[in-house]
Amino acid sequence: MKQGSVGIVETKNHKINRKIKLESGKKFGPINISYETYGNLNEEKTNAILICHPLTADAHAAGYHPGDTKPGWWDNMIGPGKTFDTEKYYIICSNVLGGCKGTTGPPSTNPETGKPYGTDFPVVTIKDMVKVQKKLTENLGIKKLLAVAGGSLGGMQALQWTVTYPNKVKYCIPIATTAKSSPQQIAFNEVGRRAIMSDPNWNNGNYYNKKPPKNGLALARMVGHITYLSDESMKKKFGRKLRNKKEFTYDFDINFEVESYLKYKGKTFVERFDANSYLYLTRAVDYFDLTNGENELTNAFKNVKTKFLVIAITSDWLYPPYQSKEIVRALEANDIEVSYSELRSTYGHDAFLLEPGQMKHLITSFLRKITVNDVMEETTPIINKKTSIKQASKTMMKNNSTHLPVITQNGKIAGIITAWDIAKAVSEDLKELEDVMTNNVVTANPNESIRSVINKIKKHNISALPVVDKKQKVIGTISSDVISQLITKDTPTPETDNQTNL
Repeated sequence: MKQGSVGIVETKNHKINRKIKLESGKKFGPINISYETYGNLNEEKTNAILICHPLTADAHAAGYHPGDTKPGWWDNMIGPGKTFDTEKYYIICSNVLGGCKGTTGPPSTNPETGKPYGTDFPVVTIKDMVKVQKKLTENLGIKKLLAVAGGSLGGMQALQWTVTYPNKVKYCIPIATTAKSSPQQIAFNEVGRRAIMSDPNWNNGNYYNKKPPKNGLALARMVGHITYLSDESMKKKFGRKLRNKKEFTYDFDINFEVESYLKYKGKTFVERFDANSYLYLTRAVDYFDLTNGENELTNAFKNVKTKFLVIAITSDWLYPPYQSKEIVRALEANDIEVSYSELRSTYGHDAFLLEPGQMKHLITSFLRKITVNDVMEETTPIINKKTSIKQASKTMMKNNSTHLPVITQNGKIAGIITAWDIAKAVSEDLKELEDVMTNNVVTANPNESIRSVINKIKKHNISALPVVDKKQKVIGTISSDVISQLITKDTPTPETDNQTNL
């Protein structure tokens, strides 16, 4: 399928007027959430995927804002025909709590003072960020996310979702991340923070409408950016090449290409990011620990019901593969379905942003495993065989439904009645439900593949199937509207697509 752009997009806002309780125990609010969406939410609201951004990204994950020349930070992954296909899925990405790109954070105005919060902003955690995201999905009317995915800090948020809200996420894709920050990761973050706080212009965080701590923030970014690369990628990109000169200058001006590159990265970063937000977000990363200080990660996942694809990067020394494998072992110890793959790349930690081909293979193969149980409508109205035509009609109207499963007294499937059947009964003045309902019902089971269901719908020329359990009791319905978004002409049958690790 040809890949495309989501085109021109706009950033939206949702305001939480009531205060929320933070993990620290403090209550904080109001909170503005800045977010973007791509694709269309289906009628059943079962195709939503939340993308969680890494440390210094934002809600603008794909497409273009008017006048922009560069697209969103994960545009190579989100759009028609791409990994997160907007013709199938409804993609959401929000700026995290504590950020500086629209969601309430240190640069935001404190309503009690009329001035930026600065360091009066409370210290927040990954769990707090996820709590705010949950408020957003509730506002969008989404009861359960089809998937949550993200790399680095985004992967931490994805993991936290499954632990805090175990019944609200069907699939989780944490990439290049960890279940708890290591001493080395905390150490790098601390160096960055000290660089900022050592800049005289930081002024204890009170630099708004004054000269900001650009030198400190640039240095923090330079240190951080080194950890996103790999030794091999830096050798290939820079080697020991000199910058615009043929020999050493024997002073402390820029001599090497790599020096110039890091200086450029620092300079451009300070134009788009807030120093205080950098302090708060790196502290949230430091505090992240799914074990809550215990040694056993297994216990953290004991209530989780999500299916996982854990992705690591072979050359990532910031979040090395062993940390992803620890997550996998803890999930397997709880008999949770999990797949593990490694991106073979020399790019280092940033590979999840730079290897869309490998990422697409891994993630699309994983998402093809979606079953009926993942997307069926669970709150299906049901009627029994003794229900009158009039009452069946009222039930359809009340629930905005075109299909009603009919059950026996013991709850087993007996038939199905459609809006067309109701119209026929009215026109022919029929009174009994059994006079018009279909008795030989084509059903689906919760573990059945989407491809199998689409074949049934085509073969029998029907638009919805009751979903029944092993005892033939109705547990939901699945419609052609839902699965048409999940199946494209070039999608292979899941049973014949063997995922391989790259």
